[in-house]
Amino acid sequence: MTLVDTTFPSSNVASIPELADHWKKLDLAEILRRPAAFLSVSQSNSLYRPGGAQFGERHDLRGSLEATVRSVEAARARDNFVSFNWVGYSVFRQDYPQTDFDRVQYDSWTGGVDATPDQIAWDNELVGELRELVRPGDNELFERALQTAFVGTDLPLELARKKVEVVVITGIHTDWCIEGNARAARDNGLLPIVIGDATGCNRPENEPATFQRINQFFAPVISSATFIELLGA
Repeated sequence: MTLVDTTFPSSNVASIPELADHWKKLDLAEILRRPAAFLSVSQSNSLYRPGGAQFGERHDLRGSLEATVRSVEAARARDNFVSFNWVGYSVFRQDYPQTDFDRVQYDSWTGGVDATPDQIAWDNELVGELRELVRPGDNELFERALQTAFVGTDLPLELARKKVEVVVITGIHTDWCIEGNARAARDNGLLPIVIGDATGCNRPENEPATFQRINQFFAPVISSATFIELLGA
């Protein structure tokens, strides 16, 4: 029998900070009318389904998947969202390009896990609720660097060819790939916006500080409700 752990919050929206003062000078509704891309990162069976290598973090209980679905559906209704990107992140990285640092770090994640190729493929799959939202022409890729899709993939070319200015980011983990991709987006001249309740750290208690850091230095962090409201403004 599977017991539901009630220690996990159903949403982290209360941890999203007020916009930093500098972001308040911007018209985010206007910015979200510019050519935009949606970036879902690492929202796989591994994190959301029983048997997944990272399922113990219980993101299935924490609301990020539902907030992502709402956000994707809202973005699909806007013609200026010209690029939808589903970015996989495999925790099984034996075949990834590796430095010595990567080798020992990746081995600490799954080196003791006895998983078959079929099990690994299932672990890596985009979770079903999001798979249902994928459309022809969407971009599906896997991160190949430590914590960003901007290195070793065709994401930068996808965004450049579609003249994207704004990147809306959801996914797991907030303090890893989400922060990493927000930083990289800024360094690539883009305007990243993080949908906070559509993300999650490995532990909920890490989220307030992570949101605060991203919101202060790299990108506005807003809720899915605020995102939807801004799209309708």
